[in-house]
Amino acid sequence: MHSGTGQVVELILEDGQRAARISCPANLIPSPGQYLLASDASDSPLPVPVFYTDSAPQGVAVAPWRHFIAAPPVPDSWNPGHEIYLRGPLGHGFAIPVSARKVGLIAFDDSPSRLRGLIRPSLSQGAAVVLVSDFASGSLPNDVEVQPLSTLPEIIEWADYVAFDAARENLPELREKLRTLDQFSAGAKREAQILIRTPVPCGGVAECGVCAVTLKSNWRMACKDGPVFGWNELG
Repeated sequence: MHSGTGQVVELILEDGQRAARISCPANLIPSPGQYLLASDASDSPLPVPVFYTDSAPQGVAVAPWRHFIAAPPVPDSWNPGHEIYLRGPLGHGFAIPVSARKVGLIAFDDSPSRLRGLIRPSLSQGAAVVLVSDFASGSLPNDVEVQPLSTLPEIIEWADYVAFDAARENLPELREKLRTLDQFSAGAKREAQILIRTPVPCGGVAECGVCAVTLKSNWRMACKDGPVFGWNELG
C-alpha cells in the first residue's frame, strides 16, 4: 500500500455521472476491482473510494506519474486542477483466468463502470466479451457485445468466466436468482467473482466492521478481504 498526492486532470461524463481522469504516481493506480481512498481539502469528513475504470492517454504526465480514469461518481467538489490525497491500492481485485475465452461482465444493479477495466485484458488474451447491464455503458470497443440483464441466464451458460458487480444489500436477490438458475453448481465448468459495493471508510485500518459481508460460514470485511470475492465464497 502507498500514499501520495494526485490531481484531477479532467472531468468526464460517463454513464450519466461524473468520472475523472486522475494523474498520480504509477504505484497508486489500482487494478480492476481494487480501490483507492481519496480525500481533499473540502468539508467531507471521510475519504471516498475510487475505482479504476480504464486507462487514459498520458498527456503531460511526467514519469513516474501516470493517468487513469476513475469510475463515477466522483465528489462534486472535484474540478480540473484539484489536488487529492490518495492511499492504496487497497483490497483484492479481479483475476481473469488465463484460460478464459468467453467473459461475461454482469452489472447487476448499477453502472458497469467498475467492470470496464476488465475489457482490455480479456480482449488481449483472445477472449470474447459480453457486457450485461440495464444501464448506459458509454463508448466500448467494437468487439464487445452489450446485452440487457434479462439475458443473464444465457450469458452465464455461455461464459467460462463471469465478473459481477453488485451492492451488498442486493446480494440476497442475486443469490436467489442464480440459485433458481442453478448455474453455479459444484460441477459447473466456469469461474465467477463478484465486486461487492459497500462503504469502506477506514480502508482496513480501523477494522470498523462497516463493510462486513456474510459469507457461507463466516463474515469478512470487504475493505481488505474484498471488495472482490470468489462467488463460491458467497454460496
